[in-house]
Amino acid sequence: MQGNENRAGFSRRALMMVAALVVLAGVGAIYVMDGGSGNVASAECAEANAKIAAIKPYALGEVAAFRIADTPSPVGELTFTDRDGKQRQISEWRGKTVLLNMWATWCAPCRHEMPALEALETQMGGEKFSVVPVSVDLGDDAKPKAFYAETGLKKLPFFHDGSMGIFNALKKRSLAVGMPTSILIDREGCILGSLNGPAEWASGDAKALIGAAIGSQESGGI
Repeated sequence: MQGNENRAGFSRRALMMVAALVVLAGVGAIYVMDGGSGNVASAECAEANAKIAAIKPYALGEVAAFRIADTPSPVGELTFTDRDGKQRQISEWRGKTVLLNMWATWCAPCRHEMPALEALETQMGGEKFSVVPVSVDLGDDAKPKAFYAETGLKKLPFFHDGSMGIFNALKKRSLAVGMPTSILIDREGCILGSLNGPAEWASGDAKALIGAAIGSQESGGI
């Protein structure tokens, strides 16, 4: 009888161990599938570490609040609409360094920095770099469009997300905690760092930071 009980106890323990391994395997699968972290991040953004090293010395002065990413990770497939209401995806900018900026008309610091973003796009925008400002005003895009007209923003492109989905997606990853929020993305779609709050994006410090991110793509075989 005792031998049977021992065998039964062993069988139960064996089953529990198998179940635990299955659960752990499932957790591992979820971790690998997570587009913002884990093994996917290291695989897709392996070369971005060199870019982070290149820009780190430039996070100072007017952009001292810029937070360098500890580990570069894919930005993911963020969606928003353009001036004509057409749905766009951030992946369309692959091949360029991008400064993704989230703003709203009710945010005073956002309104203040928009002319600086216009100047940055005017001076540095082109084949290698773009400012991608996305209004997160809830509902339709009437208010942000009116602000563009009132402020005379002509070079800066217009994008809108009336659901705040883009902001909430980045907030879950602790990349967006307030308005405005700016995310620097390399040409492979990997996040190099972020800045929560306004910045003088037309300043020499900001342009040096952007220039270092662009320049790192042209040297070292990146």
